[in-house]
Amino acid sequence: MILFKKATELHKWLDFQRKKQKSIGFVPTMGALHTGHLSLIGYSQRENDITVCSVFVNPTQFNDPRDFEKYPITIEKDIAMLEEAGTHVLFLPSVPEMYPDGLQATRQYELGFLETRLEGAFRPGHFQGVCRVVHRLLEIVQPASIYLGQKDYQQCMVIRKLVTLMGKEGSISVMVCPTLRETDGLAMSSRNMRLNEDQRKKAVTISQVLTAIKQQLHTGDLSALLNEGQRVLEAAGFRTDYLEITDARTLEPVTNWNGTQSLVALVAAFMGDIRLIDNMVLTQNNTD
Repeated sequence: MILFKKATELHKWLDFQRKKQKSIGFVPTMGALHTGHLSLIGYSQRENDITVCSVFVNPTQFNDPRDFEKYPITIEKDIAMLEEAGTHVLFLPSVPEMYPDGLQATRQYELGFLETRLEGAFRPGHFQGVCRVVHRLLEIVQPASIYLGQKDYQQCMVIRKLVTLMGKEGSISVMVCPTLRETDGLAMSSRNMRLNEDQRKKAVTISQVLTAIKQQLHTGDLSALLNEGQRVLEAAGFRTDYLEITDARTLEPVTNWNGTQSLVALVAAFMGDIRLIDNMVLTQNNTD
């Protein structure tokens, strides 16, 4: 595995590979890697000649500075995992390397409705920070495909929008890969390592609630399903930001289902001071 810390050096090396007709896949991460990240590496490796992984904890996407300070840093372990997985390139930049002009935003990304819903509503500025860092990374790497996990469902939609705003819709494919889960159903997440033993046992309630909603889904009014899910989360000790059923393509809330609309259930909830998110596609229209 080749490690780059400078954007210009990585960009130059990748340009040389492209001239040799090598296809490039890209997996952006914030480190604290787990099997879910490695599955994205695997998807990229199967579909590309070269796989680039970046590890960068992006300060501009944390609306709560305390959350940024507590984000787990496990770089030595990350490097070992990436090497074992056969990753070709690791990009490990510093903050000044990623933000040579400073952290102050100079551009507003027009994300529309996506920025006002769910994560956008509860984490103001978060998606602007995501767009800033991914825009910079895509300019450096210029991949054929970028690989993302479905666990960050709304963020995947934001990055699709970003690629369109960049005018790269035809040249960069956004590949959304299935969420990997622990054996008990908990979605794999870097934040899970901050849970203590008791919190970890209770955390699985999130996926249990989503599964129950999927199993009990019916046409008509969905409020009883959501109310029961909310009750179960609170009984397990969660403080919920949101639990919603939405249109899978637009994130518009769906309170009354017609039986054909594609749906996804999304949740964000705190266990102590640790915020966990998850989602589950409930139905998929064959015409989508």
